[in-house]
Order: sequence, then C-alpha cells, then structure tokens
Amino acid sequence: MQQRDEVNQPLHVPAARARTLRERVGVYIQAGDSVEAISRIREAEQAGVRQAWMAMGGAGFADVLTVLAAAAVQTEEIMLGTAIVPAPTRHPLVMAQQALAMHDLAPGRLRLGIGPGNPLYLEGHYGLRQSAPLSYLKEYLEVLRGVLWEGRINYQGEFFQVTDTLPRTAPLPLVISALGLKAFRLAGEGADGALASLCPVPYLLEQALPALRAGAEERSRPSPPIIACLPVALSTNEEAVNSAVRRLIQQLAQAGAHARMFAQAGWATAVQGNEAALQALARELVISGDEVTVRDRLHELLAHGVDELQLLPIPIADEPMERRQLLRVIGSL
Repeated sequence: MQQRDEVNQPLHVPAARARTLRERVGVYIQAGDSVEAISRIREAEQAGVRQAWMAMGGAGFADVLTVLAAAAVQTEEIMLGTAIVPAPTRHPLVMAQQALAMHDLAPGRLRLGIGPGNPLYLEGHYGLRQSAPLSYLKEYLEVLRGVLWEGRINYQGEFFQVTDTLPRTAPLPLVISALGLKAFRLAGEGADGALASLCPVPYLLEQALPALRAGAEERSRPSPPIIACLPVALSTNEEAVNSAVRRLIQQLAQAGAHARMFAQAGWATAVQGNEAALQALARELVISGDEVTVRDRLHELLAHGVDELQLLPIPIADEPMERRQLLRVIGSL
C-alpha cells in the first residue's frame, strides 16, 4: 500500500478556539426539495449563520452535493457541509470530481463529510454489504485526500486500487462521521474533523475526545475538531420537547451504531426501552427553551470543551417561527 504523509499536513480549518462563537455553530438544513433547501440556506446566511450542513435526504432525497453547489452560487460566505455522504455509494474519484466542482464555485466554503453510512439501509436499498466499514473508510479517506490535496494518487489497498492525476488541487477539509471510539481515533489519525451525531456531551468530552487526541498524537498532527450534532427546540413545553426527542432516540437506536454508542455512553437501559431512562437521555441531549435559555446553553457548551455545534431543529408547535428564532439565536452569538 502506498505510504503517504498527508496526515502530518496542517488542517485546512483553523483551530476551533481561534474562531468566534458564531463561526463554531452551524444549522442542520432540512427541506422537502432542492428549491426549499436552497431558500433555507439563503435564509440562514441572511440571519448571520456561518455554517449550514445537509445530509443525504435533507432536500427530499435530492443529491446533497448538487444542492449545495446550487446554494453556493446563490450565497456569499456561509460554509456548506455534507453530514454525511455515505462513502460506499460513490467511488472516491467520483466524489473528488464533485468536490472539485463545488470548490470551483465556492472556494474554501465546502467541508466534505463522509462516512460508512447505515449498513441496513445500504444493504436493503443498494445491495451493498460492509464487511469492515472503518477500514473501508480509512482507505477511502486516503484516496480522496491524495487526489484532492495533491492532485495525484497511486494507491494499492484492500478495497481500492487507484491511479489517477488531476490538473489542479482542492485542499478542502475532509471530515468523517464518528460514533464509536475507534471512529473517533480514526478521525484523529487522518481526518479534518469528526461529525458526532446526537452523542451525549459527557461521552464526547470524557471518552470520544481522548480517543480522537490519541489518534492525532500517534500521527504527530493537530487534533481536529469534534463537530457535535445536537437537537434543539425553541419551546418551553418540556413534555412536548421530551416526547419529540424520545421518538428520535428510539429511531436512532434501531441502527446498531447508535445503540452501541448510547450503551458505551452509559445509556444501555434507554436503548432497551426503559421509559425513565429514555426521558433522562432526551433531557441530556436536547437544547431547549426560549431564545435566552438556548443562547446561554450554547455559550456554556462552547466554553466547556465542545469544539463546534451542528444544531438539528426539532419543530414543536410552529416550525417556521421556531426556525427563524433559532437562526436569530445563532446569528447573535
């Protein structure tokens, strides 16, 4: 296998502590189609939000990189990120070509988030089986970085045998999804960030962060940021908020990766369906309340060890109003 030293290169994204609070908080975009998604990204930028993230399916199942490319030409400064594109659904050279187009349209504004994806979904819908998802992701990341950052790749691995050259480079940040400790260590070894979806904050600070730092130390490179995706509800109706977040947890727990992460974080009984534990985990995860309360909680999290936040809006009573409130809160940080 080709030995490469890209892990020792400086990170493209500045250290989180050097940036303003507003630059460290993004919003998770959810829309029914591409036009609505672009409109919501423009709305976020106009409110002063500095990061917008989208997942596959976040625009009515339109391709996320295509949607973000269209959004890029209709916005000026907002950072755009994928959270995530499942790596097995497209070859890393195809991903690199798409990322290069995005980089041309919005230089320095794309953070490309990739991950192994949901194995049940990939097998059920694509017919793709994963035998070693983290090993696959490691090779994928190495191929992608070689072709994007250096403009060339000659890689002979277990999953990829790739030789290619591009006439130019696009050294954009490559971040990976991470739930288990091995994935956080992998992010420390070779990624520019770890996307942590709905992980309890104590788990991130006490277990995930040491694993990520250990991986970075092993490769003698700076520790990349953990980007924590947490649910947020602009509502003081605690019963309605907890009910909505409990449903979300139950949906997530059906996938093995989240179930294992919750158990590792000390919430095994919640995964098993214990109602009191589910309620407690919902309260642990969600950021909720009026605008002042939510803003104070964001300040607290960012001041006490969380590198970056990716906020997933949970509508409770009036989705458009609550979305505008959340954008206003982020824009005022």
